[in-house]
This record gives sequence, structure tokens and C-alpha cells, in this order.
Amino acid sequence: MPKDTIRVVRIHEHGGPEVLRIEDAPRPEPGPAEVRVRMGAMALNHLDVWVRRGIPGVRFPLPVVPGSDGAGVVDALGAGVGGPVPGTRVFVLPATSCGRCQACLSGVDNLCAEYRILGEHRDGTAAETVVLPAANVAPLPDDVDMAGGASFGLSFLTAWQMLVHKARVVPGDRVLVHAAASGVSTAGLQIARHLGAIVAATAGTAAKRALARKLGADLVVDYGAESWVDEVRDWAGGPEIDVVFDHVGADTLADSLRVLKRGGRYVFCGSTSGHELATDLRRLFYKNLEILGSTMGRRGDLFRIAGLMGAGRLRPVVDRAFSLDKISDAHRRLEARQALGKVVVTIDEDVR
Repeated sequence: MPKDTIRVVRIHEHGGPEVLRIEDAPRPEPGPAEVRVRMGAMALNHLDVWVRRGIPGVRFPLPVVPGSDGAGVVDALGAGVGGPVPGTRVFVLPATSCGRCQACLSGVDNLCAEYRILGEHRDGTAAETVVLPAANVAPLPDDVDMAGGASFGLSFLTAWQMLVHKARVVPGDRVLVHAAASGVSTAGLQIARHLGAIVAATAGTAAKRALARKLGADLVVDYGAESWVDEVRDWAGGPEIDVVFDHVGADTLADSLRVLKRGGRYVFCGSTSGHELATDLRRLFYKNLEILGSTMGRRGDLFRIAGLMGAGRLRPVVDRAFSLDKISDAHRRLEARQALGKVVVTIDEDVR
């Protein structure tokens, strides 16, 4: 018989990893149009760190269960739900929207006024059992395990939006991917290659540069070296980079604009090194450059991404897995920038 209580992770107040509390909670029941999922694993994103730390001027709905990504097995359906049937292996689509507005019905649900990211605006995936809208789970490809299934939702969706819809990458484009060992950048590097781009990457350690080469980067440079801009420009034949893919922000912006060709595109989804944009505006209009902000992506694209995962064309990069009891240590590893790919939290080893 299923147990009546489950373990969940909750954030009651902002702070360091020590504020992550593992608590008992009643086992949730799915309502109309919902499914219940027994979680096998969830994966961390830098969003989890921001929610845990808190952001000045941003109010989060505390207490909150963190986690945007996850994979598991459906174990119950709410009224009116025809599937996925119980026993189906699924991955989590990491955001919800109203499903009724013009943006949703036009396939750009990430522009919906009611767009809500799991683990940020509503309870997320760091729990033994979660209840989600049925539209927020999809079958996990047979060849992808739980750790892998928990590792691609938010990062690959974000990278796909950045490169496909925002930067409009086409075969032959030269793409520079910053911080290439992060979750979103390992996704971006692979997607750029899938789109036919020629890829350069930056990374700060030898191990991270080795990972970028393994994922197919044609050039890998140390962004801590003063010569990296010259290395990229020499490789590209001058300032001939078509697209810069970034989530670092202040530390990389000026040099990124220097390596872009005329008409180049700088696309970013975060600003982990600082939020202030400072640049010479003349460079933007003289060179006809585009600066493109991007958040998340269209949920429907995750079905295409999952298909490419199942075909072996894309793959989630898992750094290491921690048990649920060690989720604070998982946060510390991500926060210290030690990870090579995604940091995973195994929730139930019996879910496969």
C-alpha cells in the first residue's frame, strides 16, 4: 500500500544551503486535470540557488518546494485525465501557463502573463511525490534513465529557445558558447552542433575545457586568459562570430561584442556575474548588433528535444548524483561552480 506521508524539501526563509529543510507532508492527491508522479530524480539549476538565497526586490511564495526539473513514474490520475497511464515513465515540463490566452494558443506559452516556473512561483520537484497538471509531464524516452530525464527540461528548453528562436542559428554559423560546462551551456553546445554550427567555447578549468571538446567544440579557450579574445578572433578569421551564447553577463559582455561580426547576435539567459549592462552603444549600431534576452522557452519544443534525446542526437550531461538527504551538499557543489554538467538529486532509487 502507498504510504500516507512523503518527504519534501522546503525553503521557509532565504539563506545558505542550511535553510533547505526535509519535512514530512501528506501524500498529495491529484485533482481534475492533474497527475501524480512518484519521483525518481530531480536536478538542480542556478534558479534553485537564487530562490534559496533570495533576490532583492523579488518576493518568492515561501515556504516553497524547490526544483524545476525531474523524472519519475505516474502513479495516479485525477478526474478527467486519460493519460499518461499509471506506470508510464515521464519527465517534467518545468513551467505552467494558463493555456487559454493568445500567447498560449499561439505556441509561445513562455510569454503568457500567468507563466509560472516550478520551484520558483509554485511548488516544484524536490519531493518523493508531486502532483502536476497533466500537461506538465511527457513520456521519457526508453534509453534515458531517471538521472538523465531529470537533467534536460529547463536547460535544454532554455538553450533551444536561445539558439533556434532568438539567435536563429543556421548551418555554418560560428557560435561562441560561454561557461561551456554549465547545464545550459552543455545543452547549448550540443544544440548548436545539431543545427550545423561551428562552435567555439570558453571554460575556466582544464576539466571543463575537456568536457567542451568531448561535446564537440571546435575551439576551446580559457576565459581567464587575457588572450582568449585574440584566440577566438584568429580562429574565426577576425571578428566573425555570428552568435554569442551567454549566461555570465557583466564579465563577458564587452569582449563578446568585440568578437561578433557585423550583424551578429548576442543572446543571453542570465547574468551570474552581475546585472548591469555597460557598453559603448556605438559598437551596437555601427556593427548592426543584436542583444537578445531570453527566458525559458516553448513547452512544445521539449517534445522535439526528447525525441532527439531518444535518438541519441542530444544527451543530458550529468555531473554527479546526491541522495535527497544530501541536497544541501548538492547546492554547495553547484554554487561553488564545481559541477561538470547537471547536479542531480536521487529521490527514489526504486523508480527507474
